[in-house]
Amino acid sequence: MTALLTLTVLVLVAIAIWQMTKIFELSQTKTENAEIANDSDNKNNGYLLFAFLIFIYGITIFSFAKYSKMLLPEAASEHGGEYDQLMWVSMAIIFFVQTITQALLHYFGYKYRGQKGRKALFFADNDRLEFIWTIIPVIVLAGLILWGLYTWTNIMDINEDDDPLIVELYAQQFNWTARYAGEDNVLGDANVRLIDIGKANVLGLDESDPNAEDDIIVKELHLPVGRKVNIKMRSQDVLHSAYMPHFRAQMNCVPGMITQFSFTPTVTTEEMRLNPDVADKVKRTNALRAEWAAEGKPNSDPWEFDYVLLCNKICGKSHYNMQMKIIVETEEEYNKWLAEQKTFKETVMVDESGEQAFNTEDGEEVALEETTSVE
Repeated sequence: MTALLTLTVLVLVAIAIWQMTKIFELSQTKTENAEIANDSDNKNNGYLLFAFLIFIYGITIFSFAKYSKMLLPEAASEHGGEYDQLMWVSMAIIFFVQTITQALLHYFGYKYRGQKGRKALFFADNDRLEFIWTIIPVIVLAGLILWGLYTWTNIMDINEDDDPLIVELYAQQFNWTARYAGEDNVLGDANVRLIDIGKANVLGLDESDPNAEDDIIVKELHLPVGRKVNIKMRSQDVLHSAYMPHFRAQMNCVPGMITQFSFTPTVTTEEMRLNPDVADKVKRTNALRAEWAAEGKPNSDPWEFDYVLLCNKICGKSHYNMQMKIIVETEEEYNKWLAEQKTFKETVMVDESGEQAFNTEDGEEVALEETTSVE
């Protein structure tokens, strides 16, 4: 903040000096042509163009050197590598073209600056030049678009080959709930009109559908590494967007319809914690939190990396805090965790006796929290 204020003050001082210079020029007696640029003005402006060119290149290099550590680590999904490759190739082409075009733009601005006695010469048309600067972008953009469509088609090829895990993500202001399909791997029918808080049916499952009986409702998403997962998404209230950045996955959750996304996790949570980029980020974050703790500030507890599900649509005042923890683990660990969870039939049938509404990490009752959201 101090650096920003200092920079602001310097900019304002520069503006004030420039305005005072203009006032001084206007106060002189021989200023009839002060607003007409002469050769010296044009030459100075040409040098300023070069200075600005150096500035934009410098700030670009500085940004890469300073803030590259803020980028996401390697993708933790099967399709993520291809997604990242497409992005990096696109960015490389953009920066290559930007570097050349900006250099030419500033160079020609200086070379062909206005000079006394020089008359501008221009071509009304040049078929060869126009063909070159048209066909090259067409070829490059067509290649990127075709590659992008191919990648998108592969990513969005949602099928049930290879026995995928079927999971539903249910979005509402401002939390996520996950529902597993149970032993039959088939989700029971559900509708928001069937939501019954009194019976702990917080997702509106159809109690007459046999497929719903073994569904498992949780507040923490567990995924087995190396197994394909088909995610079906619903929204109770407004438009949300399920965003899992480390898996390079995002899909809107639209009220009144079911959207889908499919991916295969390839890196467990424990393996990602050992990633050098992630370990460095955790170290930097905890160093900052240690400073906060020393100053008595909140949110200063040590942080440990976890995959996370975020909402990437501004869905209301608590949008920023709408997230769910994701744990990627081995098949054995996943099966052990799943066996410990209660099914929809068990939680609904015993709810009248006061047991928990559905599975949570710490077993706390959450029905009251859901009531507020639904009403």
